[in-house]
Amino acid sequence: MAIKGSLREASLPDVLQLLAMGQKSGCLSVTHRSSFGSIYFDRGRICYATIVNRRDRLGDILVKSGLLAREVLDEAIGDQGDQPDLRLGDLLVARGAIERDVLDRQILLQIEEAVYHLFTWTDGTFNFEPELRPDHEDLLVSINPESLLLEGARRIDEWSLIEKKISSFDLIFGIDRPFLEERQPALTAEQEILLPLIDGTRDVDALVDASGLVEFEVGKALYGLISAGFAHRVGKSRAVDAPRVSEVRLEEHRNLGVAFYKTGMYDEAMREFRRVLDLRPEDVSARFFAGLCLMRQGQWEEAIQIHEGAAQHPSALPPVFHNLAYSLERLGRYDEAWAALDEAIRRGGAEDPQLQTSRGVLALRRGDVAMADDLLSAAQALWGRRTPPAAWFHYSALAAALGGDLPRAIQLLEDGVHAHPHAAPLHNNLSAALERRGDSVGALAAAERGLLADASVAQLHKNVGDLHYRAGRYDDALESYQRAVRCDPDLGDDVWLKLGNLRFRRQEPIEAERCWSRALELDPHNAIVRNNLDAVRRAGVA
Repeated sequence: MAIKGSLREASLPDVLQLLAMGQKSGCLSVTHRSSFGSIYFDRGRICYATIVNRRDRLGDILVKSGLLAREVLDEAIGDQGDQPDLRLGDLLVARGAIERDVLDRQILLQIEEAVYHLFTWTDGTFNFEPELRPDHEDLLVSINPESLLLEGARRIDEWSLIEKKISSFDLIFGIDRPFLEERQPALTAEQEILLPLIDGTRDVDALVDASGLVEFEVGKALYGLISAGFAHRVGKSRAVDAPRVSEVRLEEHRNLGVAFYKTGMYDEAMREFRRVLDLRPEDVSARFFAGLCLMRQGQWEEAIQIHEGAAQHPSALPPVFHNLAYSLERLGRYDEAWAALDEAIRRGGAEDPQLQTSRGVLALRRGDVAMADDLLSAAQALWGRRTPPAAWFHYSALAAALGGDLPRAIQLLEDGVHAHPHAAPLHNNLSAALERRGDSVGALAAAERGLLADASVAQLHKNVGDLHYRAGRYDDALESYQRAVRCDPDLGDDVWLKLGNLRFRRQEPIEAERCWSRALELDPHNAIVRNNLDAVRRAGVA
């Protein structure tokens, strides 16, 4: 279950303690003004953390820390391009450029610093999505969140003082060098690093970038220099090259939008992509992701408009037309969707198994079962050694069943649940197919496995109830039907009809009438329900 809230109502340390105590796994997304950060958990322990648009790439940090030469990093990145399956850290260790324990310590420090920086965000929102994993599986650590809380609290207190003299990171400072030489003060290691860089042109952001220090270290070192009178403010940074600054802003909004999209925060993602489009209406990437956000929110008409705008660009790629086709399909505009898929094929998507799967699904919706079966089989060949997604198994089995080949449909579904054991709809379909074959025991087992995968699927509870009902296990049927309508009160008139029958059988006429009345609301033309209600009311038992 997702956990959402405001940082004004629950501090980030409190949220971390809650997730640690609950031994949660997933991603905690944190927003603060125009910034976005993520902390990933594995059974209550922090395994990764990052902040969007923050300069914290591992290779760059190793170079700035003096642990790695720039040319060595560039060579390793070049090797990684030829061997994309190899991790950069492993390449550096294999080349003898850095020791494994040094690399691991640097990764740990990088993640800790990201968490400490997030602790300074006191307003904004947080959103926890269970079971999400980070993209960078090679950078995972295992940190007890409570071990970071004390240091985090200390830094928060110090930041409140630092911000009185360094109110923003676009401030530029200069050094009073004659005064510094006269006093000859004892400087910290961080101040020694910063002194040559404080030249009256670099702002605080640039000092962070050039020094290899984190924001807190730079802020604390500068605060000391300013308080002692050795450093003073000389101005604010401003763009010299307006187009370049505009490009930086665009990239920041894009990055934030993608981060919001990946964590399911679609309104926030749309806000960022609209900002990009306000600055550059022809931006294809922003249009593409804005369309995805609208699709996720079920706003199909708006999604079609966005996709059509992106499709007009001469360089539009097949995925743009693929998404357009899906949106059109959702509104029943099958011919237009087919034309969009044809255009995606024409633009180079013929070997894309996802695209060919969509063509098979659309053929099925248009009633051409034979074509659907052929296209879905062709898509399977394009997947090669990769496992097709759960949707491919679902529609391939449906095409086989509608084509009269029930054994092949069952085999496809059995292969599907083996490949995707947590895909509850596949278990549900397998249950229905097995029952159609007359295997009620196998059907019940398949449906119950589906409920283990996802107990929130109302149709699965109903199917289990139907199997019990037909076998005369009425108490079990009643329990399953009750779970079904709790998950979805509008599931259908059939489940309410049977609930009424079971209640009447248990001599609970008032409950029976309530259930039958609900069934009649869902289908006013259900003659059986109407007859039952008339009979019970004539008998005067209601």
